[in-house]
Amino acid sequence: MRRLTLLLLMVVLAACGTQAGAPGQPCTGIGTPVGIGVQIAPAVAARFMDTTSLDACWNGSCHTYQVQLHAATAAAETSCTGTGPDDACTAHMRETGGKTGFATIPDLPAAPVQATFAGETVTVTPKLLYPNGPTCGGGGPQASLTVDETGVR
Repeated sequence: MRRLTLLLLMVVLAACGTQAGAPGQPCTGIGTPVGIGVQIAPAVAARFMDTTSLDACWNGSCHTYQVQLHAATAAAETSCTGTGPDDACTAHMRETGGKTGFATIPDLPAAPVQATFAGETVTVTPKLLYPNGPTCGGGGPQASLTVDETGVR
């Protein structure tokens, strides 16, 4: 009995500090922000203040969430010191004229949600994301809205 208890204790201690996942693929503590992202095209970005809101409704309940908008950026030019594995590359960012933001919605379901932004309501279905791959479990659902000359989609 003592040997069995000792063996069980060794197995439990060996498992401490490891995380579930595929063999050879560790599951890190990386998370996924849960909520709805907003991408605003340059042609309409001037219409939006830096702080705005988004309404999200599901299961008969609606809530308003704050969205901080920031200048959208894209890689403008890249340069590399060489082509070897120890060489480095850089990318310079430039503002696109658009805006981007994110509404954190902790209890957002991976199911249809009515999202109202800029006076328009659309249905989005947040998708569960897997920051470490599907063998490590989901990190949380996200959806995205795009705002351009044609409206919100």
